[in-house]
Amino acid sequence: MRKEDKSTIIDTIAATIKGYDYFYLTDISTLNAAKTSALRAECFKSDIKLMVVKNTLLQKALESLDTDYSELTPVLTGNTAIMLSNVANAPAKLIDKYSKEGIPALKAAYVQESFYVGAENLKALVNIKSKEELLGEVIGLLQSPIKNVVSALQSGGNTIHGVLETLSKR
Repeated sequence: MRKEDKSTIIDTIAATIKGYDYFYLTDISTLNAAKTSALRAECFKSDIKLMVVKNTLLQKALESLDTDYSELTPVLTGNTAIMLSNVANAPAKLIDKYSKEGIPALKAAYVQESFYVGAENLKALVNIKSKEELLGEVIGLLQSPIKNVVSALQSGGNTIHGVLETLSKR
């Protein structure tokens, strides 16, 4: 491969990684063509981009980015596929779904500005809540006291005494 071609590929990989908030490094080398196609289809449904890359090109792409990804260097051996997503736990859930077969095998992940190296981190990654899930929980917590006051106003005859009485019973 010519140096210009490698440079173009490195720039493409780096730009793709920059376009996503989270990425997982996996090993899908033992999948046959049919299973690889099925995995790609599952990734597409879950809005996950799957790329198979050469380790040396990936390492150079990571080195060209602003963040220090040197913690991932030890896992850049053998076959590597990148699963890129804007939902923190989506690739982890997909990997966990297929983990009975051991494929794809998690090598490492970069999620929420943290590095997770090794397959033993898969359960923790599956349980990470997405931004939308956290916002939903916060909104639910904020709405709860307001709902209690509105409920008390409606059931207490709209008087201060009725509201206080209703709230004190709860």
